[in-house]
Amino acid sequence: MISCVSMGALKAVVKNGRLVLDEPTDLPEGAEVEVAVVLDEDDAELLAELDASADDEEAGHLVDMTTVIARLGSTT
Repeated sequence: MISCVSMGALKAVVKNGRLVLDEPTDLPEGAEVEVAVVLDEDDAELLAELDASADDEEAGHLVDMTTVIARLGSTT
């Protein structure tokens, strides 16, 4: 049987590609934890824009960069 322990959120930073806790914890040595990335408003807005761009691409609404450059060059 798996038991679930509830505790407050722990804050960590990424250093050299590893998560490093900013505070001590009383979790037992070797305990496995699940990590969720929390985005701030700026990150959430960026992700929404990327999703919208992917939707535009799927709908065929995007123009290839080389086509745009060729069009710009032909207007001079």
